[in-house]
Amino acid sequence: GTTSEPKGVVYSHRGAYLSTLSLILGWEMGSEPVYLWTLPMFHCNGWTFTWGLAARGGTNVCLRTTAARDIYSNIVLHNVTHMCCAPIVFNIILEAKQSEKIDIKLKRNSPVEILTGGAPPPASLLEQIESLGFHVTHAYGLTEATGPALVCEWQKEWNMLPKKEQAQLKARQGVSVLTMAGVDVKNLDTMESVPKDGRTMGEIVLKGSGIMMGYFKDHEATSKAFFGSNNSKGDWFRTGDVGVIHPDGYLEIKDRSKDVIISGGENISSVEVESLLYRHPRVLEAAVVAMPHPRWGESPCAFVSLRKNNNNNNSSKKIDHVTEAEIIAYCRKNLPHFMVPKVVKFMEELPKTSTGKIQKFELRVMAKAFMVSENNVQTKNNINKKSSQVSQN
Repeated sequence: GTTSEPKGVVYSHRGAYLSTLSLILGWEMGSEPVYLWTLPMFHCNGWTFTWGLAARGGTNVCLRTTAARDIYSNIVLHNVTHMCCAPIVFNIILEAKQSEKIDIKLKRNSPVEILTGGAPPPASLLEQIESLGFHVTHAYGLTEATGPALVCEWQKEWNMLPKKEQAQLKARQGVSVLTMAGVDVKNLDTMESVPKDGRTMGEIVLKGSGIMMGYFKDHEATSKAFFGSNNSKGDWFRTGDVGVIHPDGYLEIKDRSKDVIISGGENISSVEVESLLYRHPRVLEAAVVAMPHPRWGESPCAFVSLRKNNNNNNSSKKIDHVTEAEIIAYCRKNLPHFMVPKVVKFMEELPKTSTGKIQKFELRVMAKAFMVSENNVQTKNNINKKSSQVSQN
């Protein structure tokens, strides 16, 4: 786990084998692929592709560091066909210096296939990365599911839609892989499936051979992770992710259950607010967490890092001024007012795990120090009321 001791997830050989086959099939990976390792092999066994590449007679192209120059050069040098990564790698590719970039569309006859997951990718980011010569498939999974359990299967009729709408559809988590016996979104109080209306939220639950056997020597945690319909030992695994089901049967994550912000009785999806922030032309990274509010209990707090100046002559200067008020005004134009962040803090870079996930638990600790009054924003230590650069330390 990213916040405490290792989870100790116990796999079965059957589950690992079936999960590998389902991803080869779901991704339509042909024979003799050339695979660039922009995903750590220790992350769910490289989403099973440590085995999948061997099954397809593929070539492994390994990287010591996930740097833009190495990604671009290796794609061209080795004629890379496939790669997996968290959405954070998209930013590494997009923010590369001009001297590091190579026109992939010019060098290749077909796009590089990317399978992305690990965090919900903003639709705007998918649109940008595909314009460079990549084709993105969005997957969803977790360690307990032996990697990806859902894939956003593409429908041919979607090709006729505008690029922006295509990116929004692709940002959904999708439908179950072939070897997953069941995927649903349930109201855990009633044990009933939520309506397929794209609005009613519940917890995403999974079952199938790919689901873990349990947590190593931790019967209490294992029993909490699974449930049945009649308080019996069940085979549904609770993911801890809150989502909806759209009328076409595709699932979409709205938040981690622990990340949902409850403000005055209203549930606020941090993912929804983050997706909007990513559409701002100057925002590179965004994370939204709960902060204390004297009236509403909780309110959204946004942590943002900005894109650097592209002008080399100004590279030594500070980041262009984008103020807290401007970001809040932007959110007010596009969100219900109760969802608008009450505080925006700018950071050089958001804290991340070794696999590229933003460490929200660190940001939550920081946000607890912020307080909102009816007239102004302050911290418990009376930090400057204006937004400012916040260091990771």
